[in-house]
Amino acid sequence: MKYSILTLQIVYEEDVVYARQRARQIAQLCGFNQTEQIRISTAVSEIARNAYQYAGGGFVEFIIDADAQPPILAIFIKDKGKGIQHLEEVLKGNYRSETGMGIGIIGTRKLMEFFTIDTSANGTTVFMGKPLPLKLVINQSTIDNITQQLIQKVEANPLEELRSQNKELIHALDELHNKQEELGRLNKELEETNRGVLALYSELSEKAVSLSKTNELKTKFISNMSHEFKTPLNAILSLSRILLDKVDGDLTAEQEKQVRFIKQAAENLNTLINDLLDLAKIESGKVTVNTTQFTVEDLFSGLRGIIRPLLTNPDVALIFEEPVNMPPLMTDDGKISQILRNLLSNAIKFTEKGEIRVTARLVNEGRDVLFAVTDTGIGILEQDLEKIFDEYIQVSKKKGGTGLGLSISRNLAKLLGGELWAESTVGKGSTFYCRIPVVYSAPNAQPQVEGKPLYDATRLPVLIIEDDEVTRMLYSKYLKNTGMQMIPAASIREAKVLLKSVKPAAIILDILLPNEDAWQFLAELKSNTVYQSIPVICATVIDEQDKGFMLGASDYMVKPVDRNTLLQKLNTVTKDRPVKKILIIDDDEIARYVFKGYLSDTHFTVIEAVNGVEGLKKAMDEKPDVIFLDLIMPQMSGFEVLEQLKANPQTALIPVIILSSKLLSEEERTGLAQQAVAIVSKEAPSRDAAIAKIKNAVVKALG
Repeated sequence: MKYSILTLQIVYEEDVVYARQRARQIAQLCGFNQTEQIRISTAVSEIARNAYQYAGGGFVEFIIDADAQPPILAIFIKDKGKGIQHLEEVLKGNYRSETGMGIGIIGTRKLMEFFTIDTSANGTTVFMGKPLPLKLVINQSTIDNITQQLIQKVEANPLEELRSQNKELIHALDELHNKQEELGRLNKELEETNRGVLALYSELSEKAVSLSKTNELKTKFISNMSHEFKTPLNAILSLSRILLDKVDGDLTAEQEKQVRFIKQAAENLNTLINDLLDLAKIESGKVTVNTTQFTVEDLFSGLRGIIRPLLTNPDVALIFEEPVNMPPLMTDDGKISQILRNLLSNAIKFTEKGEIRVTARLVNEGRDVLFAVTDTGIGILEQDLEKIFDEYIQVSKKKGGTGLGLSISRNLAKLLGGELWAESTVGKGSTFYCRIPVVYSAPNAQPQVEGKPLYDATRLPVLIIEDDEVTRMLYSKYLKNTGMQMIPAASIREAKVLLKSVKPAAIILDILLPNEDAWQFLAELKSNTVYQSIPVICATVIDEQDKGFMLGASDYMVKPVDRNTLLQKLNTVTKDRPVKKILIIDDDEIARYVFKGYLSDTHFTVIEAVNGVEGLKKAMDEKPDVIFLDLIMPQMSGFEVLEQLKANPQTALIPVIILSSKLLSEEERTGLAQQAVAIVSKEAPSRDAAIAKIKNAVVKALG
């Protein structure tokens, strides 16, 4: 309900003073404190003066609005002038009139909690409001009482009102002085607090430095000692394998049992040392991400071969679900494999009956792949689901282990831009989830990792612009085991981004792309001096070859496209590209054969030399782009070959990569490092690892 308290007309200048007086009286009767009374009376006086000065008068209405939340003292000041020009600029504080009207309105708005202006050519209405004190009981009796007291109050003359204003000013100055004193006290307290914070920060900084040094020493100690353990441990494992293979004769049943115990203990110790080394690398920030393009199918195939021998319980089934419509991943397959091996190893330990199931599916609109390892084992208590990822934590001591596997796995997942977590029900089993981006993106870099391209630089990149995921997967399989590789783009917009960092050997362009004009894109490519030399093959369901050739396409295919046709056309349009040559100098025929197999899916031509003399001759005649050199050869060693290569001006600039199984001394390694771009060991844990090392060395050599 709204109660009208008083309405005043503003005709003469004295009425402005009277409006101010009545505003203060009403504020006092409503229970406002002295400061609020000054605010209300000043606001009314300022706007009433504007009405008199600019509109020739108006009226002021005081209302108690009990319906508002909270209830307010509402004041309306209305006039019938020509309105306020530039109101928006005035309210923003950007407009000032010669008479200072803008300053008055802005100041008044700051005094009142509620303030609005409605203006037009027919007049202006200003609404101001302030919440009523909580102690005021709003009913008809209260309103009658306020009205009656207003009637009894005698109107003060202007001089009396001026004295009242002076008292208000003195009160405001006293209040300001008190505020300044309080502010000074608070500043002093803040200064004391700041000094305490600075002292605490200094102490914490010193402790952080101390902890950092301690942690660094711990990491260095673990790393050094682990490597020291590795040498005798490898000897124990090698000798135990020789004994079990019965190279030097048969063992008794008891002897064989004892040797197997030795071998098992050594393998467990080897696992512990490898975990400690991984942890030391992670803590020191020395773990690098080696991105390669691979498929989840190949990843699962490799894991299946590694894990199956570990699963000796016939009551447990190991199931790898084939992923559906999964694109190739561009990340570190070795680290993902390590994460999944740890999860599978744990699942085997704690599952006595049922199954262990491994799945992979796309999430986050295809940006991430979610791996899941689900078992029907003993399960994990809810309060332990986060604890199991801490270092050296083992919820169950019965199954052994280091307590590092899950901690390392979570750190590796974070390193790849993903995450690792678990869900479990005690007695029913557990599921471990690992989310990894489909394409790895290094921190503060896009889209490359450690300066290396996101594709295999030893294979010709083919940019395939195709919106259909199944067709992209088909093209990827077509290019597998060739000297080419697919750089996928689901749209022209995505292709333009890729073209900024990759210059493809060829482009395969689908014409019917949703909401995009492929013909226009083709025309743009051929009119751009940077891209016009790149051959474009149109591959689409519509037969408009003439239009494609007219716009500059090198070839045209109507879908469906078979593998032989695709490879034939790609070979044709890229035949003029210079072929890079690699010279391998090694007396071991098998080593050369294996080496050529490692590079079979690249666009390099491999030239062989069976000894140092032939190698020097072929280096002169063929002018290879890269030379791989073995160190241990008859007649002329690799050291001598390298020295002569670098002494000859015609071969001195050819990058040389040392490929040897020789255990090098520190002096030899230092000397070779000055003349060779890389030193690669022939020993590798797997074929994939060997290929990765060879290709990385080639990329480094070619810059």
